[in-house]
Amino acid sequence: MTIDQMLSFGIIGAVIALLIWDRLRYDLVGMIALLTSVAAGIVPAKEAFQGFSDDIVVIVGSALVVSAAVGRSGVVEAAMRPLTARMTGVWTQVAVLAGAVTMLSAIVKNIGALAIFMPIALQVARRTGTPVSILLMPMAFGSLLGGLMTLVGTSPNIIVSRVRAEMTGEPFHMFDFTPVGLVIALFGVAFLTVGYRLLPKGRAAGAGPAFNIDDYTAEARLPTGSQFVGRTVAELESFGESEVTVAAIVRENYRRYVPSGHWVLFAGDILVLEGDTTALADLVKRAGLRMMHDKDQEGVENEDDIAVVEAVVEQRSAMIGRSIEEVNLRERFGANLLALSRRGRPIRQRLRRVRLQSGDLVVLQCRQAAVSDTLAELGCLPLAERNLAIGRTPKRAVAVAVLGLTVTLVATGLVPVALAFFGAAVAMTALKVVSLRDAYEAIEWPILVLLGSLIPVSETLRTTGGTELIAGFLSQAAQGLPPVGALAMIMVAAMAVTPFLNNAATVLVMAPIGASLATHLGLRPDAFLMAVAIGAGCDFLTPIGHQCNTLVMGPGGYRFGDYWRLGLPLSIMVVIIGTAAIALFWPLIPR
Repeated sequence: MTIDQMLSFGIIGAVIALLIWDRLRYDLVGMIALLTSVAAGIVPAKEAFQGFSDDIVVIVGSALVVSAAVGRSGVVEAAMRPLTARMTGVWTQVAVLAGAVTMLSAIVKNIGALAIFMPIALQVARRTGTPVSILLMPMAFGSLLGGLMTLVGTSPNIIVSRVRAEMTGEPFHMFDFTPVGLVIALFGVAFLTVGYRLLPKGRAAGAGPAFNIDDYTAEARLPTGSQFVGRTVAELESFGESEVTVAAIVRENYRRYVPSGHWVLFAGDILVLEGDTTALADLVKRAGLRMMHDKDQEGVENEDDIAVVEAVVEQRSAMIGRSIEEVNLRERFGANLLALSRRGRPIRQRLRRVRLQSGDLVVLQCRQAAVSDTLAELGCLPLAERNLAIGRTPKRAVAVAVLGLTVTLVATGLVPVALAFFGAAVAMTALKVVSLRDAYEAIEWPILVLLGSLIPVSETLRTTGGTELIAGFLSQAAQGLPPVGALAMIMVAAMAVTPFLNNAATVLVMAPIGASLATHLGLRPDAFLMAVAIGAGCDFLTPIGHQCNTLVMGPGGYRFGDYWRLGLPLSIMVVIIGTAAIALFWPLIPR
């Protein structure tokens, strides 16, 4: 092993360790790795930023803007509206919603497709009384399956296409992934329509009594004129028909007490209440309480101009790790936090001091006309059907036309994928299907920074001969295996690594290794690149390996250990079906 190889392995090993440690954000890890590689001399200084001009970065960023435009246009909601009224049974709901998300994920980014369908699922659950936890995880897994079907469905496909282009001079095209991806998606959705029964029963979730939701925590002040001044905690809870609990009382501005039922309430007490949103709102109104953060909105004269919305804090939100005091929520965004829910865990701090986490459910008060913009700026996804007519007319026909033209140009090979999707993003913005601000908000900048930083770092494995070294070890391990067994081995390896790394980082490291392994075994590399893409795109075991899984964790009320219940059998099925499908459509033995 040469010094350059040791440096390359050491830096990439440190990247993996830092990502698993999870104390530094992944884009920062990527930048540190790039600087270290340049300082070590294994990445030439003049090539340090070539990753940021790579087609991968352009395609991923543009696809996110196109996905946001399709979501804002309302075309999906309009298409689904006739179907939602007929989805009465649980089996039908899971089949239609998971199937629809899977299909849409083939042509827009899977995280965008899931975000479009989540409000629809929540409305269906609210209307029919189906626990939303039954619907959301199958939808998240369906979005991952759908992303396997085309080049732009998920980042791993885009990255392996680039690796193939470097090896053979010819990248994978838009629908090269479709035969294998479609077979896996069909079997996967069929499994999800019956496999949802593996999910634990009675999970608290969602945003309303029809959802069996986790209790929200809210703070309300007992004003002097309230009928409950001088009465007991038990009397107040009984008045709320025992659907709301007084979890704590804050007195003297900072002393927090856990009361028993006989405690007497005094004017000015701050009551920490727990219950679902409907019960909380009813008790606050009937008991004459005053929500602590229910401030008057500046410039609003009519009460109808104020909106109260429930939303989930997304992984990209700038609020993560910060309290509403630190975010300066009211002064900067014109919004008030009324209540908070965190997957059933009790909130032990004052709401204004709680540091928000990805997946938290929040109840926000803001101006009606600014709901969409406020949620977009905060990085929150609304948990109710979006009113797409607020402030603008949805341009559904334009969105469909631009998307259809883009797919056609790519499928026929008339325009390169990067240029086609970049043009689509520009067109969606210029034609005002999506505002310029929303377009910039839709782009996941940390992902692009990670990709731009790690592309030259991952290249060092190839340029130093590291991939050949690893492939040599793996080929020895695979000597006793048939070609299909070696293919399954590389898919399982990618699938096992993905929960600990970002899926893009997994492919950047594993794709060259997979291709080199195929060469060592005398097999065609295309099949092994497909296996790496599928393995990296199918993290069904944890909520942290992919953003789609993280997005549904809060609204679904899932716990970390819930994912493997449905995800483990699905992963086994993907390995079996995926390996067979790859071997069928991408022959392993060179002709």
